[in-house]
Amino acid sequence: MPCERKIWLIVLSLMTMLSSCSVTSLREAQYVVAQADSLWLEGRMYGVDGGDSATLAQAYEKLGQWQWFYADEYAHACYHYGRILREKENPVEAMQAFIAATHSGTKDYHILGRVYSNMGSICHLAGEFPLSYEMYEKSAYVFLQDGDSLSYYYLLNDMAFELAEQGKKEETLTLLSEIENHCMDNDVLAKVWETKAELFLLCTQQYDSAIYYIDKMYRTRVYDSNGLLIKAQAYSLLAKKDSSSYYAKQVLNSSKLLGELNNALYILTNDDETKEKTQIRQTAANRSDIQKLLEIRQGKLSQATQLLKQELNKKTNWSWLYAIIATIVVISIGIGVYVYRKQRNRELLSQKVEELKQSASAIQQKQDQLQTSYQTNRRRMEEDIKHQCVLLRENENLTKDLAWNDFEVMTKIADKHFYKLVSKLRNLHVLNETEIRLCLLVLLDMNRAEISDTLPYSLSGVGKLKDHAAKSLGTTGKNLRQYLINLAIDG
Repeated sequence: MPCERKIWLIVLSLMTMLSSCSVTSLREAQYVVAQADSLWLEGRMYGVDGGDSATLAQAYEKLGQWQWFYADEYAHACYHYGRILREKENPVEAMQAFIAATHSGTKDYHILGRVYSNMGSICHLAGEFPLSYEMYEKSAYVFLQDGDSLSYYYLLNDMAFELAEQGKKEETLTLLSEIENHCMDNDVLAKVWETKAELFLLCTQQYDSAIYYIDKMYRTRVYDSNGLLIKAQAYSLLAKKDSSSYYAKQVLNSSKLLGELNNALYILTNDDETKEKTQIRQTAANRSDIQKLLEIRQGKLSQATQLLKQELNKKTNWSWLYAIIATIVVISIGIGVYVYRKQRNRELLSQKVEELKQSASAIQQKQDQLQTSYQTNRRRMEEDIKHQCVLLRENENLTKDLAWNDFEVMTKIADKHFYKLVSKLRNLHVLNETEIRLCLLVLLDMNRAEISDTLPYSLSGVGKLKDHAAKSLGTTGKNLRQYLINLAIDG
C-alpha cells in the first residue's frame, strides 16, 4: 500500500511539472507575439528588425496547440510568421501560415484583412491574377467589417490592379471610379493613378496617358519603383529610347524586386544606345541571372498558390454541425413558444419602439455621413482648383500651354484642370468668347494688368468687362471668382 501511494505521488508530481512547463511556454509564446505586434506598429518586422525568427516559429507552433482558447493571438502569430517566411523567400510555408490564420476563429478583422492581403500578393507574384483578385476581395470585405475604410479603399485599388492585369478595362475603370467618388485620401488616389497608368499601358496602348498618370501620382510626392518602370516601359513603346533608358536605370537604383529588375534590364538591353557591345552583353547576362532567380521563385509561388487552390476546393463534412444545430433549433423553438405566450404583447411593443429608434438613428447617421462626405469632397475639389490656379498663374508659358489662341483647344485643356468649367460657362449661353476668356483669367486670380496683357484688352476696359460678365452670370465682380469655383464644383 505505501508503495502504491508513493507511485501515485510521483505521477502527480510529474503531471504538475508538465502542466507548469506548458503554461510557462504558452506565456512565453504570448510575450513573443506581443513583441511582434509592437514592432509591427512601429513599421518594423519581428525576426528582421528585432527578435529571433526561430522564437517566433516556436510561438506559432505553441499557440497552434491552444488556438481554440487564444484565437486572436494565434492569428497574430500566423500573420507575423507568414510575413517572415515571405521575407525569407519561402512562400509555400508562408501560405500555410496564412491559411491557418483564416481557420483560427479570430474576430480581429484587421489582422485577418492583412492575412488575406498577403495571400493575394503571393498569388499576384505567381501570375494568378483571378485568384489574387479573390483574396484581395476577401481582404477588402474584412476591412469593411472592421470599419477601416482607408484599408478598404487600398484593397479596392489592389482588386482593380488585378483586373487591369487581366485586360478588363471597363471593370477596372468602374472600380477605380468608385474609389475616386468616395475616398479623398491623397495616398489612396495616388495608387489609383498608378493603376490607371498600368491599365493604359497594358490594355489600351495609350502610353502618353500612362506617363500622365504616373506624373500625376508623383505630384502628390508618392514615389515608387513601379511608377518608374511604367514610365520606362511607356517611353520604350513610344520609341523614346533616351527617356526609357533613363527611367530604367532609376528602377535599377531604387528597386530590389526581381520582376522590376528583369523588366528594367530588358529595356536597357534594347534601348540604351550609349553603351558599347561589351556593356550590352553584360546587361543581358545580368538579366539572365535575374531570370534564373525568377524561375526558382516562380516554382515556389506556384506551389503556394496550388496549396491555396486545394484549400478553397476542400469539402468539409459538416454533418455533425448540422446535427447540433438541429438539436439547438428544436430546443429553441420550445423555449421560444413558451416565452412568446407569456410575454407576447410586451415584447412586440418593446421591439417596435427599439426598431423605430434604430431606424431613426440609422437614417440620421447615414445623413451625417453623406453630408460629411459631400463637404470633404467639395473642399478637396476647391483645393485642387486653387492649386491648379497657382501652378498655371506661375507658368511662364501660360498662353502656350493653354493654347490661348485656339478657343476650342483651350476649352478642352481648361476643362481638364477645372472640372469642365469652360464648357459649363459656354452651355449657359450668356457670355461671349472674350468674356469666357476673362472668367478663366479671373479664376486664375490675375490682377487687372495681367488680364489686360493676356486677353489682350485695354486696362480701362477690363473692369467694365468683368462687371458685365459677372452681371450676366447673376453675381458681382467682387464675387465672380468664388462664383466660378462654385460653378466648377457644383455646376
